[in-house]
Amino acid sequence: MILNKENLISIRGNEELRRFHAKASDLPEKVLQFGTGVLLRGLPDYFIDKANKSGIFNGRVVVVKSTSKGNTDDFDRQDSMYTVAVRGIESGQKTEENIICSPISRVINAHTAWNDILAIARSRDLEIIISNTTEAGIQLTDDDISANPPGSFPGKLLAVLHERYKAFNGDKDRGLVIVPTELISDNGRVLKEIIFTLAKQNNLEEGFFNWLEHSNTFCNSLVDRIVPGKPDAEALEVLEEQLGYKDDLLIIAEVYRLWAIEGDERVKDILSFWRADPGVVITPDIATFKELKLRLLNGSHSLTCGLAVLAGFDTVHSAMIDDQFSAFITELLHRDLARAIPHPVEPEDALQFSNKVLDRFRNPFIRHQWIGICVNYTLKLKMRVVPVLLRYYETFNTVPQHIAFGFAAYLLFMRSEQREKSFQGIAQGKNYKIDDEHASYYSDLWSNAGSVEEVVSSALSNEQLWSADLSVLPGFADAVKEHVRTISDTGVMENMKKMNSKNQKA
Repeated sequence: MILNKENLISIRGNEELRRFHAKASDLPEKVLQFGTGVLLRGLPDYFIDKANKSGIFNGRVVVVKSTSKGNTDDFDRQDSMYTVAVRGIESGQKTEENIICSPISRVINAHTAWNDILAIARSRDLEIIISNTTEAGIQLTDDDISANPPGSFPGKLLAVLHERYKAFNGDKDRGLVIVPTELISDNGRVLKEIIFTLAKQNNLEEGFFNWLEHSNTFCNSLVDRIVPGKPDAEALEVLEEQLGYKDDLLIIAEVYRLWAIEGDERVKDILSFWRADPGVVITPDIATFKELKLRLLNGSHSLTCGLAVLAGFDTVHSAMIDDQFSAFITELLHRDLARAIPHPVEPEDALQFSNKVLDRFRNPFIRHQWIGICVNYTLKLKMRVVPVLLRYYETFNTVPQHIAFGFAAYLLFMRSEQREKSFQGIAQGKNYKIDDEHASYYSDLWSNAGSVEEVVSSALSNEQLWSADLSVLPGFADAVKEHVRTISDTGVMENMKKMNSKNQKA
């Protein structure tokens, strides 16, 4: 039995959901969403579904499938219903919950039904546009918005906005709230700038620019939830046996959830679904949320991914069930990262967020591969960790030993040889691929340097890598050199154990 509206009556334990669906088809289509991906279904659509079931938002989502690959058959066959299997750790306790979500009214293929999307632009019910087209999706191209459809996401969005402007004769009250969720800094501002530039390229009328500026709101937003998507075939079979139905759209999602949106009272009024879940936060400034995620979640990942690979751990969870690794990353968060966030953050907020990060890392249901976290390793350290390192020295003027240990592992991870057009390192007797634009630089550096000291000094003083000379930080280069030597001699875990022992005595 497949999940859909007709079969709901036969799915055990969903009487309340059946009652909801009896009236759900009457809810207006308030949201136009660009993207069918698992993050959108597991976060924004999840919140909207929860709000609808509570009688708060009372609106459905029309989803635009923008790519020509694939089709909408799974959505059509299941009446756009899907299951979110929430799995994770919350306050140290395992959590499992299966939620049938139905916020989506229909999925439209932009390549075969573009006129249907333009019809939605003319709807009085439409209030919100959401997108997740990947970071590459928010790019300025030479796009013709009269095309059927325009090629880029900004081109499609501009066509929708211009169609709406014409349909309502520039009515100032018919503007929209536009919330991109792509993982780029200031995504709303960036998207708005691209839309204005593209409108000029398309020679649109002056009145449209005025309406675009004063009647529409582009919100910066930050999404944070690990949504791996559909589990592997074996796990999916077990889940569907438990559920009693087949669901080709089922996704796994962790317990933690955050959608921070930059907006005013008007935005809060239109995005009323925030009232249904504390994971939606609408505030005039989301900088604190960005900093906490970037420095504590992403920063700790970047400082430990090399350590984990060198130690032979495949997944984040497998490392976190090791007492020594878990103790190290806890101290990294509490001692080094949380105390030097380069933004005004309350210590208690940093501590609470750090503890949530640890819960998320310990999630036994999420298979997060360390080698994937190592992609673009150098850039991630530069963006996520170097500002913390510099702030740490400004504040304490001493070596943050856990950060130094992480940098040492990074340098050892980047030691490689070129094989078949890729750079590969070796850890625990196994080869791993280095996917980093500076792989060639490090391969040459390790091959040509006469000593560990030369490698460390050259790398840390390379301002092209870090936009700063890290070798001038008092004691930092010496600490990294020592960690490189000891890790090379006796391995990651033995030295991690020694660091943890020192921490316990301190």
